[in-house]
Amino acid sequence: MSALPTRKWYPSWLPAVLVVFLFGGLVVTRALTEPKNDFRFSILGDRTGGAQPQIYGRVWREVDMLHPDFVINVGDTIQGGKDATAPTEWQELRPLWQRYSHYPLYFTPGNHDVFSDTSRALYEKETGRPSFYSFNYQDAHFTVLDNSRTSDLSAEQIEFLEKDLAAHKDKNPKFVFFHKPYWIALLKLGSGEFPLHQVARKYGVQHIISGHGHQFVRIVRDGIAYMEVGSSGGTMQRALEQGHGFKEGRFYHHVWGRVKGSKVELTIKELDGAKGAGRIFKAEEWDENGPQFDVGDPAITEKPTT
Repeated sequence: MSALPTRKWYPSWLPAVLVVFLFGGLVVTRALTEPKNDFRFSILGDRTGGAQPQIYGRVWREVDMLHPDFVINVGDTIQGGKDATAPTEWQELRPLWQRYSHYPLYFTPGNHDVFSDTSRALYEKETGRPSFYSFNYQDAHFTVLDNSRTSDLSAEQIEFLEKDLAAHKDKNPKFVFFHKPYWIALLKLGSGEFPLHQVARKYGVQHIISGHGHQFVRIVRDGIAYMEVGSSGGTMQRALEQGHGFKEGRFYHHVWGRVKGSKVELTIKELDGAKGAGRIFKAEEWDENGPQFDVGDPAITEKPTT
């Protein structure tokens, strides 16, 4: 005796609709969550702490040839230190800003820029930026903090950062900039459980970028890439006299950033000519122990197929 046919309790077209809904929904979800980023930007290191105007001018010339969508620095734009002479120092830079005025320029306050209440007001007037602020570029988010007059980030700055990141939690990727890299010692010698790191990890910050030391440093913890951009015009003479060179991060350079979707690529470009060897490398090829490539030629270990 043959089995009785099983009666379907759903219409014949429903499975196809469910397949389209489920897989189509996944496609839509991915489209909504993947940021629509496609831009390039340049990061400049310190100009002062013993300014080398020719170096800074050459860095800007290279940056101009790359045509970034915007430029951001890590602080120490003027020599500063004296309220009486700071206005003149800012005025001397105006021709350069005018020459490259077609690039939006975001400033980070350094200890040479802001060293008193008067210099802070002057900094904000000359740069057109508050001493701490944030901005979006496409679907990416950038937070600029101020530790120009403190050794680390104050409680107020950490509070601002957390509120800012919470308000932009859907932005991706996220960058945090401030001048003094106090995180180096905390990451190398401590547990890493300090307020900045905790907040950055909580809100998915991918990159924390500083300056100040005229030395290139990069440390990764919990998926957060900390980077000290070295000199783009500040002197390194004492370090060089002590035998500290490229392997120790003592070289003139700037950083080229490429953001595509949620992916960030940072490339470091050393000056060439009399002041450098023109080496270029990806940020991830340098860790807390220094360069992970042949410093004579970063491409020497590559094996091209043709």
